[in-house]
Amino acid sequence: MARTDETGQEAQQSSPFGTTPPAPPPVGGADGPNGRMPRWLPRALVLALALVAVFQLGSWAFHQLTGLLINILIAFFLALAIEPAVSWMASRGMRRGLATFVVFIGVIIVAAGFVTLLGSILADQIIKMIEGFPDYLDSVINWVNTHFKTDLKRVDIQEGLLRSDWLRNYVQNSATGVLDVSAQVIGGLFQLLTIALFSFYFAADGPRLRRTICSLLPPARQAEVLRAWEIAVNKTGGYIYSRGLMALISGIAHFVLLQALDVPYAPVLAVWVGLVSQFIPTIGTYLAGALPMLIAFTVNPWYALWVLIFVVIYQQFENYVLQPKLTAKTVDIHPAVAFGSVIAGTALLGAVGALIAIPAIATLQAFLGAYVKRYDVTDDPRVHGHHRRGEGPSLVTRARQLWARRAGTERPGGGGSEGGESGKSPV
Repeated sequence: MARTDETGQEAQQSSPFGTTPPAPPPVGGADGPNGRMPRWLPRALVLALALVAVFQLGSWAFHQLTGLLINILIAFFLALAIEPAVSWMASRGMRRGLATFVVFIGVIIVAAGFVTLLGSILADQIIKMIEGFPDYLDSVINWVNTHFKTDLKRVDIQEGLLRSDWLRNYVQNSATGVLDVSAQVIGGLFQLLTIALFSFYFAADGPRLRRTICSLLPPARQAEVLRAWEIAVNKTGGYIYSRGLMALISGIAHFVLLQALDVPYAPVLAVWVGLVSQFIPTIGTYLAGALPMLIAFTVNPWYALWVLIFVVIYQQFENYVLQPKLTAKTVDIHPAVAFGSVIAGTALLGAVGALIAIPAIATLQAFLGAYVKRYDVTDDPRVHGHHRRGEGPSLVTRARQLWARRAGTERPGGGGSEGGESGKSPV
């Protein structure tokens, strides 16, 4: 048994070198297990809890205000888009508030006219479908009676539909859905009013807003903010105006085609194609051409084919001839970058992100371009995707060397005297 001292604890064995190893430090720190709590610990706990509470409160407020923040973002880009027109009127002596009001009235008139014309097309088509529904139903009933030897009548079918539970449930659900639709319409009108109000204030009080922001920054940062603001105004306004000009050209071209084919509602369809094809990037032309093709098909199926051919040809003309010339000084970005930015904007903000993605990327590209140092590219054929001649063996030479190596390894004796004294392959 090991030796123990008077307290009953095991005595420490001496070291083989004659020294006693140090005793382990007491548990609980310098003050022992019953020491006092550090003074900084309560304050650290309170600070950590306060930071967590502030983060949770900020996250909750951000989620609650997401709709308002998106509306403000849309309003800001709209204000940037009309900033050149407002500044031009203000430089001619008109008050900035009045100039903003005039621009807003013009935009509202154009939008209301477009919605009215498009609504008239839909209303006329619905009326024609309702008026022609009995004849269409009679033709279907006659076809069924002829091929299936039945004796169906339109009156019996109408009475069966009117007495069916399906129609009763559908009417009840529609009546309930009217309230939801009304609430959505009212919410949409309130959202449009909010966007218009913020856009008006941003455009009318643009100089005051810039002065307010710059007053919070040092002079060196003020120049950077003003420069970024100017780039954003130029890129956003240039994007809107260049798209508007291309929409006008596209509308005129499609109007000439539809009028020549005697397709009904040619002016309205031309406006539809011009706006949708330009403000929905990349695939907007094909989406816009679907409605004229459908209406042309009702007139003559061959007319729909002519419309499709014209849409494809005009899209190529716009991509390779018209768009590079009109957007060279405004939003000169690669089509792949534009398409990717639209996808990213749609994933982040939906339809709003798709609309503001291209001017936002163009602004960022122009702003970063001023800080990226560029160098002259060397005159090397590899820059253009070509290989320089004389670099390494040709393809035929490589094939001969490979064949010679394979033939040398297949000989018995590993190459023998014919391969040389060193045993190397005769390549």
